Amino acid sequence: MRDIDQISGDVLDLAVRVHRDLRPGLLESVYETVLAGKLGAMGYDVARQRSIGIDFEGMRFEAAFRIDLLVDERLLVEIKSVERLTVIHAKQLLTYLRLTKQPVGLLLNFGGATLKEGVRRIVNGHHSSASPRLRVNQKQGKD
Repeated sequence: MRDIDQISGDVLDLAVRVHRDLRPGLLESVYETVLAGKLGAMGYDVARQRSIGIDFEGMRFEAAFRIDLLVDERLLVEIKSVERLTVIHAKQLLTYLRLTKQPVGLLLNFGGATLKEGVRRIVNGHHSSASPRLRVNQKQGKD
């Protein structure tokens, strides 16, 4: 089993190349398709638009949401193609992480001039070497 930091690093490296070559302005589905295909060619197990059900107050709700990409059954990747990421985009991915009990997800926005400004690594109780500025649910600095 690959280390989650290795998986996320490979996804980020590939995403930078895809953004550089395809440029901003395409639909999210295009970036998703290309990333999934290239990751699969690298030997990763990639599920696209994985349907996830949730349990709430004793009831089961099938297909409550869909994960854009699930890499090696461990890393959630949420793809956007918007001018600028907002707090709600990060909260959406964090909610997906909590509901699936997964530790790490990547929020990738292909709509900006550079991918660097559109990358967020979202953690759900996972301790890693990733920079704190990339973590939306961790306090930054001292109180």
